Amino acid sequence: MAQGISLIVGLGNPGAEYAETRHNAGFRFLDVLLDATGERLHNESRFSANAGKLTVSGKDVWLLEPQTFMNHSGDAVSRFAHYYKIPAAEILVVHDELDLPPGTVRLKIGGGDGGHNGLVDVTQKLGTSDYARLRIGIGHPGNAAQVVSYVLKKASAAEQMLIDAAIVSAKSHFADIVHGQFQKVMNSLHTHNQ
Repeated sequence: MAQGISLIVGLGNPGAEYAETRHNAGFRFLDVLLDATGERLHNESRFSANAGKLTVSGKDVWLLEPQTFMNHSGDAVSRFAHYYKIPAAEILVVHDELDLPPGTVRLKIGGGDGGHNGLVDVTQKLGTSDYARLRIGIGHPGNAAQVVSYVLKKASAAEQMLIDAAIVSAKSHFADIVHGQFQKVMNSLHTHNQ
């Protein structure tokens, strides 16, 4: 998989009422990337998404924010990837992760969806789970029945500081991720980010 990443998808729900919720960690990651460059995403209605492009150490990479709701994220991802002929192996999906505590971030290649509805839909619409994921820990409410309300609420100020710190940590590895240095990034994130 040394070809690296050509498309980074941030998962979240559109609309101001969801902007600060735990479920929008993927959107927040893209915001942090864009803040550092001064670039902006533009509405691409044909894909039901906001999209833009960055150049990272000589490599172009697309950024995509699906503007469907989380459970239908795969529609935008599959249409965009098909149009630009981007294989699944060159896609990174950034999402909130219940199974990791706030302040933790992990890079994963392929695998299951962990019950994350956005990933379920992306995998279904792409027809494969062979894409990379950047998992931003948000913690778990401790009770499965509370998960839906938990992810759609804001984190406490202390937890949000940890989540934001994890996003900044992941951003520091952005160039290596884009250039396919996955093992290097995993070694760093998974060692220093317990």
